[in-house]
Amino acid sequence: MAALASESGMLRLPPAAARAFPALNESGTGTLRWFGFRVYDARLWVNDERPSPDRPFVLALRYARDFESESIARASIDEIERLGFGTRHDRVRWLAVMQSIFPDVRKGHELAGLNMPDRGVRFYLDGKAIGEVPDTEFARAFFAIWLDPRTKAPALRIALLGEGEGKQR
Repeated sequence: MAALASESGMLRLPPAAARAFPALNESGTGTLRWFGFRVYDARLWVNDERPSPDRPFVLALRYARDFESESIARASIDEIERLGFGTRHDRVRWLAVMQSIFPDVRKGHELAGLNMPDRGVRFYLDGKAIGEVPDTEFARAFFAIWLDPRTKAPALRIALLGEGEGKQR
């Protein structure tokens, strides 16, 4: 079973996700930095070598700074648009959904997303479910922010996939 958090700062696999998908194992970890400032640490759990929209996986972020829910949702939709996912109508709808689910986060809060094949994505805050989006296209677009080869954070992607050192500069 995948590792749970300790006081050392390891990101947690939400217990409900671990129970639903006990075969998930850690793939990799990394840190996103922006102009030298730590934004968040990230950890990815998969049930095989690579995450796929057709298989369950969990991506968790532990924030190193405070962020308002609106800025998280807007940054997410900006990346989804930059990557070319969805229509304009889809993105307007997805933004509204993220705005309704994502909370303000404080330093140390953990947001996690569980990819649920053929169902969409479930979000957790500090291990507790906070919302679900029953839309597989949204799930694919959302996780592409970190996992698509065109991501703005390629070093973080490599680290999450277990292929690198884990530092994003």
